[in-house]
Amino acid sequence: MQQNPSSDRVVKRVVVAGGGTAGWVTATALVRHLGPLIDVTLIESEEISTVGVGESTVPTFKTFHDLMGIKEDQFMAAAQATFKLGIEFRNWGRVGDRYIHPFGTIGSRVSWMAEFHHFWLHAQSRGFGGELGEYCLEWVAGEANRMSVNAAPNMGYAYHVDATRYARFLRAIAEPAGVKRIEGKIRTVDLHPESGFIDALTLESGERIEGDLFIDCTGFRSLLLGQALGVEFEDWGRWITTNSAVAVQSRSSNPPQPYTGAYAHEAGWRWKIPLQHREGNGIVFCSEFMSDDEAQAKLLAEIDGEPTIDPWLLRFKTGMRKKSWFRNCVGLGLAGGFIEPLESTSIHLMMAAVTRLIQDFPFNGCNEALIGHFNEKSRLEFESIRDFIILHYHVTERDDSAFWRRCRTMDIPDSLKERLEIWREDARAFKLEDELFRVDSWTSVLLGQRLDPRGYHRLAEMMPDAALRGHLDRMRSEIAEIAAIMPTHPDFLKSYCPADEI
Repeated sequence: MQQNPSSDRVVKRVVVAGGGTAGWVTATALVRHLGPLIDVTLIESEEISTVGVGESTVPTFKTFHDLMGIKEDQFMAAAQATFKLGIEFRNWGRVGDRYIHPFGTIGSRVSWMAEFHHFWLHAQSRGFGGELGEYCLEWVAGEANRMSVNAAPNMGYAYHVDATRYARFLRAIAEPAGVKRIEGKIRTVDLHPESGFIDALTLESGERIEGDLFIDCTGFRSLLLGQALGVEFEDWGRWITTNSAVAVQSRSSNPPQPYTGAYAHEAGWRWKIPLQHREGNGIVFCSEFMSDDEAQAKLLAEIDGEPTIDPWLLRFKTGMRKKSWFRNCVGLGLAGGFIEPLESTSIHLMMAAVTRLIQDFPFNGCNEALIGHFNEKSRLEFESIRDFIILHYHVTERDDSAFWRRCRTMDIPDSLKERLEIWREDARAFKLEDELFRVDSWTSVLLGQRLDPRGYHRLAEMMPDAALRGHLDRMRSEIAEIAAIMPTHPDFLKSYCPADEI
C-alpha cells in the first residue's frame, strides 16, 4: 500500500491542475521563489477553454511582478497591455452621474489625526476647495489621458491586459525555469483511502501524476477542491445578484484611455477595457431582470468598435469555498471563489493567495494549524472585497428599475453596515490590515455615489481658512504641473512598450 499522506508528510512535488491565468501565475511564482526546493508540474488541456475575460487589474499586480523580477515593458508589449490609473463609473448613484475611483493617494496629510478628505470637506462647507480628484495625480492625469512611469515616485497604477497572451507570456518564463507542463484532461482525482488526501491525478490518457500538494486552478468547476474533496461553496448571491455576463472583443475606435469603464444599466453594468490594439467589452447582468438575448443586444449596440469575434455567455456564482485550503489541496482563482468583475479583483485574489502560500509553504507537511491560518486570512480578504463590491450596488439613489430598487433596499452584511454608519456620522473611513482597498478608495466610491456624511473630523476647523485655502491651492497646482508635462497615454505606450498589431 502507498505511504499514507499525513499532516507531517514532507511536501516536495507540487501539481498545478489547470492552466490559464491562475495556473500560470501560480506555477511561475512557485518556481521563481521556491524553484530549488520543490518540483512543479502543471497539467492543462488545449481542448478546455479558459474564461479569459479578466483583463483589468489593480495596483498589487505591479507589486507581484516586481517580486517576481518581471520587466514591465516586456510584459506589457507581450500582453498588449495599457496602463490603468483608476476606474470610471457612470450611472451608479443616479443615471447621468460620473465619478472616478483613482488608484493614487488623494491629497497629503495635514495632520496625523485626520485623513485629508476631512479638511477637503471642511473647505467645501466654507465654499472653496474644488473637486476632490484635483488632489490626486492619477485622477488629473487620467482625465487628461496622460501617463508616465517616471512622473512621480509611488504613482499608483495597474494594467489592462490580454489574459490569453499574459498566460502565454508567463508560460515562456515558467517552463525554462523548471515547470513541467503536461498536456491532457484530468479523468479522475485519486484520493488515499484512509486519509482522504489527494494521491494523484489520472489523465484520460491513463498517465498518473502523483504529488504531495495540489493546486486547483480548474476554474468554476473546482474539480479538486469542490468536486473531489467536497468543500462547499458559500453563495453570496443574496447580496450580489448579478450572475451572468456576455463578453466580446472589438476593434479600437479611440486612443486608449488609462481607465477601465464601468457603466451601470438597468440590470447591472457594462465594462470597457482598452488594450493597445483592441478593446475588451462585457455586460454583467442579473438574469432575473434581463435575458441573455437582451444583454447581448444591449452590449453590441453600446460598444464603440466593430466586434472581432462572436460574443460569448458566462454564468457565475458570487462567493467562495468555505475552505480555500483543505487537506493537501489549495484552490486558487475561480476554483477558490469569485466576487464578480466589478473593481477587477479576481487576478489580485489569486496573486495574494499564491503569495501567502509561498510565505506559509508546507515544507514539513499540511498541518491543521497552518491550514487554518491560511484559510482565515483568505476569508478576511474575500469578505472585505465582497463588502466593497456590495457598496457599489447598495449605496445608490437609483429607483428606475426593479433591479436597483432591490439593491438599494436589500439587507447587507453587518460588517458593511458598520462601515456605512461610521461614514454617515462623520466621514470616517478605515482600512484593516491586509485589506485591499484603502481609505481613498472607500472615500471615492462613497462620495461618488452620493453618500454625503453628516459631519467630519472637527480638527479641520482649527485651521484658518486662509491657511487651508493656500495649502489646497498649492497642492492642486503642483499636481496639475506634473500632469501637464507627462506625455499622452498613447504616445507613452508607443515609446515604452509598443505591442505588435493583432
